[in-house]
Amino acid sequence: MGHAVLSGGKRFRPFLVIESAALFGIERDAALDTAAALECLHCYSLVHDDLPAMDNDDMRRGRPTVHKAYDDWTAILAGDGLLTLAFDILARPATHPDPGVRAELVLALARAAGAGGMVGGQAFDLEADKLGLPAVACVAHIRRLQAMKTGALITFAAEAGAILGGGSASARAALKAYGDHLGFAFQIADDLLDAQGDAATVGKAVGKDSAAGKATLVSLMGIEAAQAALERAEREAVAALALFGERAAMLVAAAGFVRTRRS
Repeated sequence: MGHAVLSGGKRFRPFLVIESAALFGIERDAALDTAAALECLHCYSLVHDDLPAMDNDDMRRGRPTVHKAYDDWTAILAGDGLLTLAFDILARPATHPDPGVRAELVLALARAAGAGGMVGGQAFDLEADKLGLPAVACVAHIRRLQAMKTGALITFAAEAGAILGGGSASARAALKAYGDHLGFAFQIADDLLDAQGDAATVGKAVGKDSAAGKATLVSLMGIEAAQAALERAEREAVAALALFGERAAMLVAAAGFVRTRRS
């Protein structure tokens, strides 16, 4: 479990939790448990995603994946342990003094991570080659699976701050829209890195999508159109933050980071 969580990485989702909570006057330390819970859940998904039965990756964050450093059964159980730990952390009184807030966090994360979110998106991704969809339908399908597989946890990260801080319905809706656009941008950036990046910088194998004949927005749209879609998603994410004014400067910067990241 430690190999999976403490091996580096961008910590992007925890960052979004902390910065979205700051919009409502929540101090960093008061948002840290929620941020850690989300990182545990995200890392569980990476451990399982890397398994031979799924994406079969040997490297993650520049180090051997858990099943390569140990073995398959250790990786499966380590992932299970991290998934369970995430909800353990959210349910603790130290995460928030109000049990209603803790219950809302648990529910929101469960929905983002489960069959209607990340897990369902992963299933769509793994069975995509069986669907035989035409290109137009395939673009819509890929957008849907990416919103579930990648976007759902990013959207939760943005909304979690409003949950912790008791934000209004309009504030929460604004952060949800921000998270939705940011998640889309994040996945396009991932696809571009797989197509154009180098393994040493990215920290994992690249070129796998093309080698496997996998349909991505980059393969369907081309590099230039995908880059334009990434820039558009960044603009839409930033526009969603207008309600918060200058207080959202760090979240605006996060959208720029997504567009320009190299790993």
